Amino acid sequence: MIDVQKNAPEVPLPIDRVGVRGVRVPISARDRANGTQRTVACADLTVDLPASFKGTHMSRFVEAMENWAGEISYHSLRGLLATIKERLEAKRAQVCFRFPYFIRKKAPSSGASSFVAYSCTLTGELNAADEQSFILGIEVPVMTVCPCSKAISNEGAHSQRTLVRMTLLMCGFDWIEDFVEIAERAGSSPVYTILKREDEKYVTEHAFANPCFVEDVVRNVAKQLDVHPHLRGYRVEVESMESIHNHNAMACIERNFDVQSR
Repeated sequence: MIDVQKNAPEVPLPIDRVGVRGVRVPISARDRANGTQRTVACADLTVDLPASFKGTHMSRFVEAMENWAGEISYHSLRGLLATIKERLEAKRAQVCFRFPYFIRKKAPSSGASSFVAYSCTLTGELNAADEQSFILGIEVPVMTVCPCSKAISNEGAHSQRTLVRMTLLMCGFDWIEDFVEIAERAGSSPVYTILKREDEKYVTEHAFANPCFVEDVVRNVAKQLDVHPHLRGYRVEVESMESIHNHNAMACIERNFDVQSR
């Protein structure tokens, strides 16, 4: 049959990324407590396209996924990227997985156990020189209490849920749980799925004893990431869903995180 995709295009311009978006696929991730965790990811798969090709072969992306083991690891991802490059006759290939990762946590006083879900992304790219990048993104909710509000108020202070978003340029393996703990230690308190009355008392009192601005949180996280042995760069953004303002507060720190890394 005629391979229309290899015809010359009417506008002979190269395309940076072309492919498929939103492919739902089961995956397995390494779990610190249980060894392996099964979850479901939404995947985007792309390659570059030279100016001489009219189009790419979209079905080949899905075929590559169907023949992939589904394991989130450096070596497994490299194999998938190499297959996509070869099948699509491309110089560069990229895959991005978005998935929930679940950690079972115990409430601080009652010990009630429940899962907390964390939104994660994993992006891998294999360039023309077969050099691989491995970028992990994690979003961690925490609680923050405003130091200014506490200092000037006779009763209480305003508090809010705050999101810590880390984009990590990995150069070695580390548990997702380790980075979640870094973020949770940076805020006034972690958040939980199940809290009994005694837990609410503990969390509230603990948080009010540790007030912090978004500036404090982002610095606390960056301090830990600066000395992390398996990172070659990072971007950490903290966004506070303000409870008494009709806008949010945010702060961001980047290290060795250029435009190409995003």
